Amino acid sequence: MIEFDGKNFEGLIEEGVTLVDFFATWCGPCKMLAPQFEQLSKEKTDIDYITVDIDQHRALAKETYGITSVPTLILFKNGVEVSRRSGFAPKADIEKWVNQHQ
Repeated sequence: MIEFDGKNFEGLIEEGVTLVDFFATWCGPCKMLAPQFEQLSKEKTDIDYITVDIDQHRALAKETYGITSVPTLILFKNGVEVSRRSGFAPKADIEKWVNQHQ
């Protein structure tokens, strides 16, 4: 799992399947989602995982991807967004959603 550092986001998502968690440190549902996201990254290793703090990377979150609520998960395939969902979900639901759109 990669914590986005502000450099080359497009390079991180350009190949294969990538799941991105847009979150905020002050967000309660984000705090609940974080361990689910981390556990999924350990179990489902055929995709890449990135976390993006929307307060540190406001332009990427709001201007580039139109994030208006957190947590928001975006699934990318070869750099193209294929699906997104907002709000907390348990790991099993996230995995099912990823498998449907992978």
